[in-house]
Amino acid sequence: MTSITVDYRRFAGPRAREIFVVCRPDTSVSREPDAQFESAYRALRRRLRAEGGSPKHVVREFVFFRDIRRDLGLFLDSRRRVVGRLRGPTFYIPASTLIEQPPLDPDIRAEFAFHALIPHRGETGRPKALRFFSHCPCGECSRPSVREFRLDKTVQLRAGNIYGTAGPAYEETVSMFRSSDRILRQHGMSFRHVARTWIHLRHIDRDYAEFNRGRRDFFREAGVEPPPASTGIEGAPYAGRHSLLLSFDAIKAVPQPEFLFMTTPTLNEAWSYGSDFSRGLRVADGNKETLFVSGTASVDESGRTVHAEDCRAQIERMLLNISTLLRGQGASLDQILLLTTYLKETRDADCLREILARQGLADVPNTLVRAAVCRPDLLCEMEALAVRPL
Repeated sequence: MTSITVDYRRFAGPRAREIFVVCRPDTSVSREPDAQFESAYRALRRRLRAEGGSPKHVVREFVFFRDIRRDLGLFLDSRRRVVGRLRGPTFYIPASTLIEQPPLDPDIRAEFAFHALIPHRGETGRPKALRFFSHCPCGECSRPSVREFRLDKTVQLRAGNIYGTAGPAYEETVSMFRSSDRILRQHGMSFRHVARTWIHLRHIDRDYAEFNRGRRDFFREAGVEPPPASTGIEGAPYAGRHSLLLSFDAIKAVPQPEFLFMTTPTLNEAWSYGSDFSRGLRVADGNKETLFVSGTASVDESGRTVHAEDCRAQIERMLLNISTLLRGQGASLDQILLLTTYLKETRDADCLREILARQGLADVPNTLVRAAVCRPDLLCEMEALAVRPL
């Protein structure tokens, strides 16, 4: 049996316990992909059982593949064997984002990040799968993965693997956002309820400008204000004719929670240079306050890249920006429960791990993958999710 590294954090709110888990297979034991995939889901089951939960409580998963075209079918079979056989195919129903972003360890076929929400006794929260279909005629893109979770008067809608219609970057971007908006409207929401997005671009150097233009036009059309927290990063969708993939988290409640901007004097606003997202948003959801920190890099208060070609200095500036965003909300790095870190070059992995250890972040669940960032001179990017009590 493959051994696996499992990092996790928990938060206990008034209505539920929330568990954040990152699973990383140990390749010194096995390099077989099916063994790696199954070990991740067995480890997830064990962790949730220790918390009084089960796979049915997982509301979101990200799977970061080394080669998604080669391994997706084997992955789906392996996942089904571990968590699909318990009570049929609907037992395990998180919102899934499946993307090619190679783990930094060259022998790992995939890394896994999970968020589980376990209601306290007497609470009635439960996830529900919703069925939507792609409008693209390419024949390869899968239907969106959409999940609803209700807890008291709050509805959380999470979605992954949302495609537009394959084509030029601008048109594909607009159709991808419109597909997301259709999903939201069928559930009594709009893009104004979206707190967080993830956008993966197969050719970020080529398409980022047209993607930004399409996103800006859609937000103006839809009246989205403030823009959600977001990460726009290189990542290859499974569907070969598609260049973009979108995932989101939306929150609706009575009364509707306010989405509060997160700002810092060390960063300007991204929309000032044409990229429509908030540096971070703080949102209360009935169980906690979530601080969604967008993908953050080595950028200064004027929006310029700093420390070009110096990865160590870029990592330190990236962490400075994240820490000051949190500090502005009365929070700190200690309250981070989940990270994803993107490195342009795997050779910088040891430097990254050293700095994370020095900052006290070595044991925080953190998916470490290789991906190009939105500017050629940026060598790293990090996104964070921090939590405070209500």
